Parts: sequence; C-alpha cells; structure tokens
Amino acid sequence: MTGLDRTATTTHPTSSDAPSASAPSAADSPRAAPTLALTSAATAVALMTYTAPMVTLPDTAAALHTSVSAQAWLLNGTPLGLAALLLVAGSLADDYGRRRIFLAGTVALGITTALGALANSTLLFTLTRIAQGAASAAILASSLGLIVHAFPTPRGRLHATGVWGAFVSGGIAVGPLLAGAIAGWDWRAAYAVLGAAALIVALLSARTLTESRAPRGGRPDLAGALTFGLALVSLVAALTLGRDGWLRAPVGLLVLAFLVLTSVFVVVERRSRTPMIDLGLLRHRRFLASSAGGLFTGLAVIGLFSFLPALLQRTLGLSAMDTAWLFLLWSGLSFAVALQARRLAGRVSPRHQLALGFALHAVGVLTMLGAVDAGSWTRLLPGFVVSGVGSGLLNAALPLLAVESVPVQRAAMGSGAQQTFRYIGSCAGVALTIALVTSTGGLAHGADIAIGVSAGLAALAAVSVLVLRERG
Repeated sequence: MTGLDRTATTTHPTSSDAPSASAPSAADSPRAAPTLALTSAATAVALMTYTAPMVTLPDTAAALHTSVSAQAWLLNGTPLGLAALLLVAGSLADDYGRRRIFLAGTVALGITTALGALANSTLLFTLTRIAQGAASAAILASSLGLIVHAFPTPRGRLHATGVWGAFVSGGIAVGPLLAGAIAGWDWRAAYAVLGAAALIVALLSARTLTESRAPRGGRPDLAGALTFGLALVSLVAALTLGRDGWLRAPVGLLVLAFLVLTSVFVVVERRSRTPMIDLGLLRHRRFLASSAGGLFTGLAVIGLFSFLPALLQRTLGLSAMDTAWLFLLWSGLSFAVALQARRLAGRVSPRHQLALGFALHAVGVLTMLGAVDAGSWTRLLPGFVVSGVGSGLLNAALPLLAVESVPVQRAAMGSGAQQTFRYIGSCAGVALTIALVTSTGGLAHGADIAIGVSAGLAALAAVSVLVLRERG
C-alpha cells in the first residue's frame, strides 16, 4: 500500500487529536458513554426531522398549496442543506472543535425546526428545511469525530460506530411515526416537538461533552468551503428542477455553475496548505468505496423510501398513521440489524456488509412489484422486511468505513465526505423517483418502474463496492 493507505487504515489515535498535550489513554475516555448517548440522540433527532415529511407530505402540500411538480422541494430541502455543508462541517469540526460545531448544529436545528412549524408557503417551508439540513450537517459530521476521540481503541470504536449507525435507523423509524401520530391533530406540531427535543440535547451536551480537534496549522480552508458548498447547491438544485425538463435554461445554467465551481474548488484545494479534503484520497480505494456506498444508499434506498409513503397514501388510501406503522417495519428492522451488526466484526468486512446490504435491498424491493397496482399493502410486507435488514447492514457499515477510510485525526471530514455523497444521492433519488412515478402512464405503473430502477441501482452498488477492494 502507499503511505496514504497506511495512514488512512491506522486505528490508533494521534496526539494531534487530543484537546490538550496529552493523548487519550489506551482505554476509552471516562466520558465515552455520555458522548455516545448525546451524539446518538442528536443524530436521531436530526434524522427524525429529515423523515417527518414523508408521511405528512399530502397534508403539508395541501396546507401550503404546493403543486405536484414542486413537492420534490418539500422532501429535498433538508438533503440539499446536508449535501452542501456536510463536508464543510466535517472539516470545520476537525479544525475549530467538534464540540463547538456539534453544539452550534443542535441549537440551530432546534430553532429552524420550530420555525418550520410557522411556515405558511412552499418557499418559506423549503427554506427552513434547507436550514434544518445545514444544522443537521454540523451534527452528523461532528458526531463521529467526537465518538472517535472518546473511543480511541479499535474495539470501543467498533461498538460506538455500530450504536451510532443504529440510531440513524432509529431516527428514520421514529420520525414518520411521530409525525403520523400528531398529523391527525396538526402536522405543524411535529416540528415544534422535534425543535424542543434538539434544544434539550443541546443543553445537555453543553454540560457534558469535552472539546477535541485536529489542529493542522495554517488558516481554515474558507475558500474551499465556499466553492464546494455553492457547487453542491447548484447540483442539487439542478437535480430537483430537472424533473420538469432537463433541457430548460435554468437547469443548464445550474449544471454549468456546478462544473465551474467544482473546477475552482479543485484548484483551491491543490494550492491550500490546509485543504478541506485531501484530493489524494480519491486514489484510495477504501475512501472511494465509502463514498460510493453513501451515494448509492441515497440513490437506491433513500430516494425510493422517501416518496413511497406519500404514494401509498394516494393509491391505497392509507392514512399518515397507517403508513407510519407500515414503514416502522422497514426502519425498525433496520435499527435492530444495525445495532447487532457489530457482532459481524472480524468475520465480515464493512465493504462486504455494504455489498450484502445492497443485494438484500434489491431483492426486497423487487418482491414489491405489482403491489400498488393490486391495491394490496400486505404484498409489500416481505419486501419491507428484506430491505429493512439490508438497510440496517448499510447503516452499520457506512460510518465505520467512513472513519477507517481517512487518517484518524480527520474522522469528522471522512464522515462528512461519505454523508455528502449519501445526501447528494438522496436528492437525485427523490427527484428521479417522483419523475418516474408521475410521468409514466399512471401511478401504479410508475411505481413499478421506480422500484425496478431502485433495484438496479442497488445491484450496481453491490458490484461497485466489491470491485473497490484494497490492493494487496
């Protein structure tokens, strides 16, 4: 392996990752358990906020008078903010302090989520969702950095990333259930509850968490952060607008802006003494596998399951609470599997877990073909079970592969990079799913096409992560 490969796969902490001159001891930090609990709780709240609109989309769209073509924005607002700022937040967390970025994110999430309950138009609601995504980016990127610092031993880190990954699934599971339970009263109340929960976590974190960073010297890469963030905003906006026609001028201009800004970003990173991302990592197969895993999770899994609840409400007449319980089967299994997947350590590598997870998702969703046309929600159950198990394996393997794919002192950056690709894929997947479902001869026929595309993308992902194996 190259020198970069050896550094990136090291599991021992370095002194630069400590908040003081002394490095962490061989044992896990005395505050390891509270750190894991708080970062997992904040992550769950962020994912609950992310998934809440999935079951309330019809009510939200009706209240805000949102057209069908604009409903993708109601779902894509948060992943847009996530995709644009995850890598930026991860880099800033490593340089400025992970606790500082984490606290800023939890406070911002609380405020912006509460403001979402007051929105009275599609534009205002979308803007609050983008802000929620930006706040969630700070939480998700800094969480793994805090965890890696609190759990310096390989065994402790394996346990902690498994628990954190399970809470990603747990947030996805509880968000729709909470929103569905409250939707019968008022869909806005769910955002008020989630905003309060984020502020409570922020208060507890301020009293408990300790600071850590990876000082590299030099100035923070603000130019890289600005150009990268604007490039991703342009890309996600183009993907969302593209469902109404890819040849329209606004879409073309956004794609051009993305290409120009990406080129500028590469130039800035090559000249910076402290680049936001080491471009040499793109030659490292484990980093590429982590990035590909995140991208295809968004495209194949999140994209389909983000719009499926609203589709089932329209076609099968299910209520918001009905769909929430149905999706709890999928997300609840994902939570349970992710929590137990750490037992596979030493027997199944994270890369093979990803391949198996994608394969199970492909098999699961293929069993759902024809269910919407038949008007039978029971025909969906086997697919939800198999895909839920696959999703759990993905959520367990991705965070561990993310922190293993970069030098340990850049753990927050590694987490941000992988999750950036995840939510870019999510934005593209949601836009693609809505376009396929609504543009092809009826919702039932469109649903089958979207399911087939999701399965195909998952199969491609399984092959990709297996091909991207480390060279001997």
